[in-house]
Order: sequence, then C-alpha cells, then structure tokens
Amino acid sequence: MTIANIIAVVLLLAIAAYACAGGTDYGAGFWDLVAGGTERGKRPRWLIDHAMAPVWEVNNVWLIFVMVIMWTGFPVLFQTVFSAMWLPLALATVGLVLRGAGFALRKPMRRLSRRRLYGAVFAISSLLTPFFLGAAVGGIASGRVAPGTEASADAWSNPTSVFFGLLTIAATAFLGAVFLLSDAERFEAPDLMGYFRLRALGSLAVVVVLGVAAFAVTHNDAPHVWHGLTHGAGLVFVVLAAVCAVATAVQLGRSSARWTRPAAVGVVATGVIAWGLAQRPYLIPTSLTVREAAGDPTTLVWLAFVTLVAVLLVGPAVYLLYWLDTHGELEALGDADLRQGAAGDSADGG
Repeated sequence: MTIANIIAVVLLLAIAAYACAGGTDYGAGFWDLVAGGTERGKRPRWLIDHAMAPVWEVNNVWLIFVMVIMWTGFPVLFQTVFSAMWLPLALATVGLVLRGAGFALRKPMRRLSRRRLYGAVFAISSLLTPFFLGAAVGGIASGRVAPGTEASADAWSNPTSVFFGLLTIAATAFLGAVFLLSDAERFEAPDLMGYFRLRALGSLAVVVVLGVAAFAVTHNDAPHVWHGLTHGAGLVFVVLAAVCAVATAVQLGRSSARWTRPAAVGVVATGVIAWGLAQRPYLIPTSLTVREAAGDPTTLVWLAFVTLVAVLLVGPAVYLLYWLDTHGELEALGDADLRQGAAGDSADGG
C-alpha cells in the first residue's frame, strides 16, 4: 500500500469519526427541534442540554482533522470539491457557527422569547448543516464534480445528493436518540428512557428505509459507487452495517441501554466506510484517483508522521473526556450545589 493510500484511509476514518461524534450532536439538535412547546419539550431539552454541554465542542476536532488532511494530503481534491460545491459547504459552515452560538446563548437568556429564538437557531441549524454536508458527499459519489468543474446546483441537488442528505439527517437523529437514551438511563429518568427509546427505534427504521432507497438511486445515478457497494470490501461493510442495525434493534428492545451506543456507532461508521471503499480507486468517481489527487510524497510522509503524533497525544485526551462524560464526572454545578457549598463555608467560619 502506498503512502497516498494510507493517507486516504486515514481521511476515510476521520470522516467516519466525525459522522459518529458530530452526528450525535446534530441528532440531539434534531430532537430539540421536534420536542414540542415550552412545557411539552422541557424535559427532553433539559436532558439534551445536560448531555451535550460537556463534550459538544470537542466533536468538531474531527472536522478540522478532515479539512487538514484534505488540504495537505489531497490538494486537488480539496480545490475541486470546494470550488464546485462552495454553496452547500458555505451554508453548512454558517450552520455550524449559528448552531454553536444558539446552543451557547439560549441557556443564559432570561427572557423566554430570546431563549426560544436561540433555541430555534440551534435546532434548525442542526437539521440543515448535516443535510448540506450529506448533499456534498452525494455530489462526490455521483461523480458530478471533476477537476475544473464550475460551481452549479446540479453538483449537490441531484438525486444521489438529496438522498444522501436525507440519510445523513436520519443517521444523526438515530445516533442522537440512542445516546440520549443512554444518558437518560445514567440520569435515572425512566420517562425519558421510554421517550428516546421509541424515537431511536423509529429513526433506525427511517435510516434503513432511506439507506435502501439511496442504494437503489445509486444504481443509475452513481453506478461506480453502486458497483462498489455490491462487490468486494464495500459489500462486506454493507453487510456489517446491516448486522449492526439488527444488533441495535435488539439492544433497544431490552431494558438496559448499555450496549446500544457501540451498536449504533457501528451502523453509521460501517456505512461511511462502505461508501469510501466503494469509490476505490477514486476519490471522485470516475475522474480523480487517489494517486492523481495526492500531494508531494515528502508532504504525505510528514502528514503521516504528524497524524501519528496527533493520535498519540490527542487520542487519549479525547477518550478520557468521553469516559469522564459517560461516567457522570463532568456534571455542572447546580444552584443546590452552590448553596450547599456556601452553607458549608459559613459553618466552617462559624
């Protein structure tokens, strides 16, 4: 395997990591959007705020990692994609900014109208951003962009792009519901466990339906990817995704949500990897191969070295952060905690 192929595998794994980690946050925003009015949606939104607050920002590390690898390792791919599909990618970027601002600003607002405004910005951006990212991936998979292609709506509004965008939204909603179910169990909230268990099952069904539909659309609209999904390594990961989907459904039917998260992550991760392997040997079917898009060999060697260092340094820190969060070690102090601390200080002073 050449150094260019190794970097391409790293890029694919980084995309899968962002799809799972960032997708969970987008999914939480989706459920925030459809939670209902102020009173009806109070409990689900309470859980969403508590679940997302400790780690939501760190998930964007994977997106930055993807951008750095594209720009440094495959400059032709970076230029082609961002030139031909600048509009959906710009809209996704705006959505990322508005989403972060909405989430950060809605909680400290005292006026209900402003909390609703910032909450709506956060929730709607959580819906539109994954759609545009998925639509861009669909444009790549269908081969509608190539080096020198000018920007056009057809590059990201074709059948493959639309179905990939909808599938991305469904996958993020699925991940969000599964992770919120586990958080509801951790917070000992049985009402929210039932609430998100039902939504996890429903969104899994939507993912399966849209996945089959997208698979059918690629037969005529993205034939190279369709062939890759039905043969070789691509087919293996399609089967693995189906196995993980069944395992997730089985886990959701049980009282404990302990193993639902790994199974759900397996569904999305194997699906993303299946798409990447189906495009081999192309980064953009059928106009740009890995070898043609690769940068200077010396640059790729240094990129591989920096990636290894980043994995060794950042990987354990990110894992520790996730572990602390899932074990309830990052809970924010509430008013009761602060009052209790103040009372303790007064007693000590007395």
